Amino acid sequence: MAMLSRPVYGKLSAQAGTHHLFIADAEGASAILAMAKQAPQDFFASAEIMYIPGSAGNKYVASLEALVPGRFYQGPSIAAAMPRLRHIFENAHMGLRLYLTGTEGLIGQVSQIAAGAGIEHSAIQTEHRGSLARRVQCVHCKGITENVTTQPVRCSHCGLLLLVRDHYSRRHAAFQGVCINAEDPSENPPAEEIFR
Repeated sequence: MAMLSRPVYGKLSAQAGTHHLFIADAEGASAILAMAKQAPQDFFASAEIMYIPGSAGNKYVASLEALVPGRFYQGPSIAAAMPRLRHIFENAHMGLRLYLTGTEGLIGQVSQIAAGAGIEHSAIQTEHRGSLARRVQCVHCKGITENVTTQPVRCSHCGLLLLVRDHYSRRHAAFQGVCINAEDPSENPPAEEIFR
């Protein structure tokens, strides 16, 4: 049975619009490059690409720049790009098309900011590429632990051992983590890497 809260990702495709904003991290760049092969000529002239290389390093930077976007931004992290992104959304006009690709952490966090700026969830195209690492919110202390690859995981804020549930909160842009050993804190099941 599929978890209803779990995000469903599609495949990027060129849409009609006056401004195209692409936001990607790591392997998400490969989705932009794949879409570019199908896009009309000069499609990227009215586009802005925000790219967070992360684990991909400089592997895709030259190829993204070769698309000759109207603007290109390369940043060190999603957090560092957020002020720029908020500014773009505050000054956005009708006809903005938003394309998000890469990790679930990037897609979730940017979708959250976009929703806060009044962009409908259904108006955002997403394509997951790369790591399956999760962004997890501890339901006990409300802290967020980034890049979780194991089950269970220690909360980076309160230290509780958390079972990472498949339940995803769009409001928090994170999967939910619940204390796995509440009945017996001495119980410490071994961590197994399952979200790669």
